[in-house]
Amino acid sequence: MKSSLPIEILRFKELRESLDHTQQSFAEQLGIKNSTADIERGKSKISGAILVELMEKFQINPLWLYGKSNRKKLDTTINTSPKVITVTPDNNDGIVLVNVKAAAGYPHNLQDLDWYEELPAFSLPLPEYRNATYRGFQVQGDSMLPGLYPKEWVLGKAVESISQLSNNTICVVVMHDSVLVKKVQMHSTDEKLSLISLNPEYPPITIDAFQVQELWEVTSKISAEFDENAGNLALSQIQQSLSDLKNEINQLKK
Repeated sequence: MKSSLPIEILRFKELRESLDHTQQSFAEQLGIKNSTADIERGKSKISGAILVELMEKFQINPLWLYGKSNRKKLDTTINTSPKVITVTPDNNDGIVLVNVKAAAGYPHNLQDLDWYEELPAFSLPLPEYRNATYRGFQVQGDSMLPGLYPKEWVLGKAVESISQLSNNTICVVVMHDSVLVKKVQMHSTDEKLSLISLNPEYPPITIDAFQVQELWEVTSKISAEFDENAGNLALSQIQQSLSDLKNEINQLKK
C-alpha cells in the first residue's frame, strides 16, 4: 500500500535511518524536543529551523528533501585551484617564486596578471613537475622547525579542492589576509580545518574552510644551507644508541 505521507516526511525518515540515528538522537541533533516521532508520523511539519540544521550539519539539499531534486547533498566544494597560471617564454608551466615580502600582498593580487609578471619564475625539466602547476613560497618564521627553516623555499603543487587533499599534509594555505605554511588537518564535516605547526611552541589554528583561497601541497623544498656536520651528527647518534643498548643488555645480565 502506497504511503500517504508527504515525500519530505518519507525522506526525513530515510535520512535519519541512513545516519544510524534513533528518533531521540536525531531530535537532539536538530534541536527538537523529545523525538522526531511526530514528524515521521506526519503530525508535525518540518520547520524552517529544522531545515537550516539539516543544511548546516548534514549538508542536505532542501530541494531533495521536498522531491524537487535527485541531488541529496549540497555542493560544498570550495575551489582552491590557482587563480592565475603562468608560463615561461618557451610555453612551459612556470614556477613563480613568492618571497616573504611578496607573500604579504599575494592574497590581494591573486588575479592580477601584471603583479605576477613582476615575480621571478622558472621551470624544471623533471618528469615529476610536468602536467601540474607548481608555485614556490619562502618560509617565514620558525613555526615549522625542525622540518622547514626560515627563508627556505617550498615548492607546492596546486590542489583544486580541499576534498582532494590527503589529511595531515603540509601545504601552503592562502587565505584572504595571509599565506601560511602548515600541516593541514581536516575535520569530519569538511567545514573546518586545523593548521598545525611542526614546532610545538605554536598552538594549532582552526579556520573555516571557506577562508581558503588557494591550496598548494608541498612536495619539495629548496635550501641554501648545507650542514657539513650532518653526517658526523648522525654517526654520533648511532654510536650513542649502540652504547645505550649495550648498557641496557649488561644491566639485564646482572
